[in-house]
Amino acid sequence: MSVQDELTVAYHAKRNPEKAAVIMGGSGEILNYLALENGSNQGAHLLRDCGLEVGDAIAICVANSTKFFYVAWAALRSGLRIVPVSTKLTAKEIAYIVNDCAAKVLVTAPNIGDTFCNLPNEIKGAVLFSLGQAAPGYRVWDTEVDRFPVTPIDDEEEGLEFLYTSGTTGLPKGIVYHSSPTGKIGARAAVLDALDRLNLGAESVYLCPAPLYHSAPFAYSLAFIQKGATVVVMESFDAEKALHLIDRYKVTISQWVPTHFVRLVNLPEEVRSKYDISSLQLALHSAASCPVSVKKEMIDWWGPILYEHYGSSEQTTLTFIDSKDWLAHPGSVGKCILGKIHICDDNGEELPVGSVGQIYSEGSASYTYHNSPESTLKSKNQHGWTTVGDMGRLDEDGYLYLSDRKDFMIITGGVNVYPQEIENLLVTHPRILDAAVIGTPDQDFGEIVTAFIHPQDMNDATPEFAEEIRDWCRDHLSSVKVPKRIEFRDSLPRLPTGKMVKGKLKKEYLRDQTSQVSGRIVDTKES
Repeated sequence: MSVQDELTVAYHAKRNPEKAAVIMGGSGEILNYLALENGSNQGAHLLRDCGLEVGDAIAICVANSTKFFYVAWAALRSGLRIVPVSTKLTAKEIAYIVNDCAAKVLVTAPNIGDTFCNLPNEIKGAVLFSLGQAAPGYRVWDTEVDRFPVTPIDDEEEGLEFLYTSGTTGLPKGIVYHSSPTGKIGARAAVLDALDRLNLGAESVYLCPAPLYHSAPFAYSLAFIQKGATVVVMESFDAEKALHLIDRYKVTISQWVPTHFVRLVNLPEEVRSKYDISSLQLALHSAASCPVSVKKEMIDWWGPILYEHYGSSEQTTLTFIDSKDWLAHPGSVGKCILGKIHICDDNGEELPVGSVGQIYSEGSASYTYHNSPESTLKSKNQHGWTTVGDMGRLDEDGYLYLSDRKDFMIITGGVNVYPQEIENLLVTHPRILDAAVIGTPDQDFGEIVTAFIHPQDMNDATPEFAEEIRDWCRDHLSSVKVPKRIEFRDSLPRLPTGKMVKGKLKKEYLRDQTSQVSGRIVDTKES
């Protein structure tokens, strides 16, 4: 039997049919390998019955659940391109992705909210399936799969994920992989390679605290199932619940974003000490820059098991750093292990060591953006190096430090300010739950640094607290970085993956600068 055969649900269903492939953290529902094998085989037959052939696209817009895995594996064993779609999008936004990727089927569920009822009016070129409940415009997946056998389809072939960018700076873009330095393309292939390097296999228990429609949780969860491991999936993130699940299921590896860490370190000591997390051997994190003080506290608490990596769905580059190296280079996201990193100016030319510029990669995966040749062209410079728009710098030892996305940079009075540094400070304030920083128009400075604050207690949404925040920032930041405008809100548009949708925030601000949904504006311009 080949190694590839061993990376199938069928292999694990035969060897360990009753082993849990997936455990839902909230409900405790268990999906074992035999049930996943049988259910995904039935789903593959249904997809063939709908006319889907190898290479066709299927979109899945489903909240974290065992049903997500049934559909995903039905698609992957049918040779389809699987497009995970955020459940937080509007009907029009989902329709855009479905139409752009030419999906022949969209599978979703009523629990995505009002969007579910609106989708049939927006999508005309694809078959719509509902999971678990009949509704106008939908066929019912659960009912129709029962018509088919649990044996594999005759033309079984491994499919590939077709990922879209999160769209935080514009419309989502589909990523078409062409080649990779490893010889294998796709996010799952990259994760499987990483698991091999880390010697992780069927004995692992992986905690997924993030939405499965995001590229990393999607790829890691499916890759661990290919390895025969157990995946514990949280329906939604709750810091104490995460600790409970680590304790209850003896989780060995987990994956996080900095927002999760902020929530975890904010837990009272009496809550932290209730749970035994000694089984945890590896805590991976990525997606955004982690505040240095937060990560130090996590390492003090969990030990040197934090491993950080920086990359993108496009696989332009990959860096890696363990806890020991990070403590020696605090704030770094590590050294490059895939391709070669170049820090370039606006003209695409390399900058001296230590300079902040746009992060380009040489010798990494080859990709294009689907139906967007202009975006593909924009992502490359005259040397053929690629970028996703992130900013950063390299130190003399080759360690990378992130600044922010180029699109988020604020130019105030001619000075470049990177919001990430300010945000990383703000979220460490004990009375701040979350924060976002953008540049807003100003007659005198062009733009001013504007902070949107979600306080722990909305009763703190006062001019006095705003001035306290500014005084506190002055102790840590240069005057140009101290927010000139502070606005309090009871929520911020942060994706569950940890990314802040700043485009949405800026549009809301520009639409109405004086009438706010919640909180109040405190506007001062002195340095």
